[in-house]
Amino acid sequence: MKKITLLLFSVLMSGICFAQLKVQHLQTETLNNPISIDARDPGFSWQLADTKRDVMQTAYQIRVSTNSADVQKGKHLVWNTGKVSSDQSLYVIYKGDALKAGQKYFWQVKVWDNSGENSGWSEPASWQMGLLTPADWQAKWITPGYKEDSLEKPSPLFRKEFSVNKKIVSAIAYITAHGLYEARINGHRVGDAYLTPGWTSYNKRLEYQAYDVTGLLHDGANVVGAMLGNGWYRGHVGYDPTPNLYGKDIALLLQLQITYTDGTTANIVSDDSWKSATGDVRNSEIYYGEIIDHRKAQKGWDEAGFNDKKWYGVNVRDFAKDILIATVNEPVKQHEVFKPIKIFRTPKGDQIIDFGQNLVGWVKFKVHGKAGDTIRLSHAEVMDKGGEFYTDNLRTAKSQDIYMLSGEGEETFEPHFTWQGFRFVKVEGYHGKINPDDFTAITLYSDMTPTGTFSCSNTMINQLQHNIQWGQKGNFLDVPTDCPQRDERLGWTGDAQVFSRTASYNMNVKNFFTKWLKDVAADQYTSGAVPHVIPDVIKRKGYEPGGSTGWSDVATIIPWNMYLAYGDKRVLENQYGSMKAWVDYMVHQSKNNLWNTGGHFGDWLFYSVNDDTDGSSAITSKYLIAQCFYAYSTGLLIDAAKVLGKTEDVDHYTKLLADIKDAYMREYVTPNGLISSDTQTAYVLALQFDMLPENLRQQAAARLAANVERYGNHLTTGFLGTPYLCHALSSFGYTDVAYRLLLQETYPSWLYPVKMGATTVWERWDGIRPDGTFETPTMNSFNHYSYGAIGDWMYRVVTGIDTKPDMPGYKNIIIKPHPGGNLSYANADYETPYGKVSSHWKTDSTTFSLDVEIPVNTTATVYVPAKNNSTVLEGGAALANTKAIKPQGMEDGYMAVEVGSGSYHFTSAVVTK
Repeated sequence: MKKITLLLFSVLMSGICFAQLKVQHLQTETLNNPISIDARDPGFSWQLADTKRDVMQTAYQIRVSTNSADVQKGKHLVWNTGKVSSDQSLYVIYKGDALKAGQKYFWQVKVWDNSGENSGWSEPASWQMGLLTPADWQAKWITPGYKEDSLEKPSPLFRKEFSVNKKIVSAIAYITAHGLYEARINGHRVGDAYLTPGWTSYNKRLEYQAYDVTGLLHDGANVVGAMLGNGWYRGHVGYDPTPNLYGKDIALLLQLQITYTDGTTANIVSDDSWKSATGDVRNSEIYYGEIIDHRKAQKGWDEAGFNDKKWYGVNVRDFAKDILIATVNEPVKQHEVFKPIKIFRTPKGDQIIDFGQNLVGWVKFKVHGKAGDTIRLSHAEVMDKGGEFYTDNLRTAKSQDIYMLSGEGEETFEPHFTWQGFRFVKVEGYHGKINPDDFTAITLYSDMTPTGTFSCSNTMINQLQHNIQWGQKGNFLDVPTDCPQRDERLGWTGDAQVFSRTASYNMNVKNFFTKWLKDVAADQYTSGAVPHVIPDVIKRKGYEPGGSTGWSDVATIIPWNMYLAYGDKRVLENQYGSMKAWVDYMVHQSKNNLWNTGGHFGDWLFYSVNDDTDGSSAITSKYLIAQCFYAYSTGLLIDAAKVLGKTEDVDHYTKLLADIKDAYMREYVTPNGLISSDTQTAYVLALQFDMLPENLRQQAAARLAANVERYGNHLTTGFLGTPYLCHALSSFGYTDVAYRLLLQETYPSWLYPVKMGATTVWERWDGIRPDGTFETPTMNSFNHYSYGAIGDWMYRVVTGIDTKPDMPGYKNIIIKPHPGGNLSYANADYETPYGKVSSHWKTDSTTFSLDVEIPVNTTATVYVPAKNNSTVLEGGAALANTKAIKPQGMEDGYMAVEVGSGSYHFTSAVVTK
């Protein structure tokens, strides 16, 4: 009996242990069950969950099949890794049988941990291959069969009726366009993505989207169709808005692949059997808005039985298919909605709706009226000093949607192929009193998963964090735009690179930037210079605008930042040629390793003073900045070469880097360490990019701190100095100065716009001056994320969450908080590729406490501020060397402790200075 009892107990306990280790969040190419990828060797990732401390994966096994039942039985596998001794749980590359276009695959993973337990097989995940070659496309490009109105360019409608007479297993629609499209099947919208197919370097890379439309089809007659808009392809684009940059045509490519239960298939494709016409969308432009006339609506055009005898045929065109690529980045979708917080009239009598948040998207509303009644919605970010509607900063962008009623009962309006950046909406032509329930502001941005949260005891800092995140939401709309409201909305490279690390904390931007970086490489000039904006829509014949320091360095900075954040070296493999070409461009522009030629934006929008009689404007030499970024990019190229095992390049560029720094010292630094441009930016870049010899660094930091004090604890940096300002200070012992800058409430500072009521980050430090007047309207966006790069310092320094560069993707985590600024607490949570990491600290007059969470299959070094090691407790007990906790000793005012996965509660006596 004893033996039976012991056996049952053993089985019970093993079951409990078995249940603790769990595999979850399986992803293919960092996507959840994607239905169209074109990577021939996709990467598999998963996360582990366990309630115990110090859990590490020691081995895994993956199996893949074309059938869900088979993969679970281990039968008919196209790949089986066997048990692989490895802690790798991210981006395990497929090495099985050749993958086939359109085929669906299922996979499972089982893992073992460092205590000998295994997880059992996970639930199956799946992925489906997309269309891999031009031959896989049976569809043909079609354009409208009627003669287009060259001025209005109404949105064309395309339709095709077909029959289904058998039971369907699956139906996948593959769609793209020249222009933007909205597809329809049997009266329903296809998918929930907007502004598709997105924006790429269209002549070289054009994305298609795949949709599972099985549920939209039925027995008998069916209809598939699409409406197109001008979009980026042929609409007015650029800061000198120009139409037809990619072509004058507007075209559709659609392939609907149906699989029946009897194993047969059918393809419904765009070809010469389709019909075309125009409908109620009479004009659409990204900058100018949309015109919709419900009197011209073709009711039921997307349903079977519609009479299309008066419709035109289509033209079949031989446009390129070898540039078509599957979409791996998250599409633009609708997100938060806002209702009016106030409806009022201006002194001039304009009727205004205030939605309370500067956002990006559009307004949807319902209305009754007579046929021909016209309602105009104009959009603005701010009201002027006199309380009037302000749109001067939109430049030529009308940002106005015009709607004409049919007079047939309640009507609902919203645009299709445009968007606006706004908080306030002026309503014209609306009869009667506005009912706030009838108007809704809908946000649009790429469907990136939120990953980071930050909060602290200072409400203004919390509002700053809110503004940073909303700046990212509004400007990460398929490409990282500079602003969402004026006649620009372009992928400015400098803006994107300075914000990229902050962006990776707030949201999962891995796929977003992977896609965009490929366009960076595609549009990079043969000289190696990178255009100012990507996609490059400002290049003209004989004019290649690019090569500006800090902007073209996007080619090196973002790939490295993405590698640090997500640990996927494929981004370095994909971008290495682009990185190297940019560094080589700088080599060719330099003489004796000194780069002092060419045009540069410099420290864009730095602090400057009108009628500057005493030299207070913080002007930093553009060539000094160029030399610093020359060194920085070269160093990043060396780092990438080391990761990729390119030893010859490591040796070559390491010597070059030493020469670049020598040239910098000779040209710009006196023997006692004074930099020729005595500005915050000059010292910040010198310190952050390691331009100075060891013996001159601390004095440079002292000069930087003194400069900050000289300006009354205000920053004077522009786009290129701001991201590194607080980092440079805290790295050299001036965290208190960094906090004073962060908490400064008067101009110029991060909190000045907050105090002025901002709900997003501004382009200029003083977009609205203290007296309520505006900066120059030609460049004064109130939704511009660049200065929001301070968010990186808040995550990495205030709460101390970082990753070790030699163990990227937060495989080996650093938690090193820097309390200060009279904050009583600061909390940050961040979803790493391995799971959630947390750093929550609080302090009072006697005790500092730190709550830490470390995800499974990672380790961390936690730095607890302490007087000495004897004052540090974990879980209320003195630190002891255990499997999960390994004290390392005191380091510069911190007790360093190595820990495994799990949750920890540290306390220490408050350190007083």
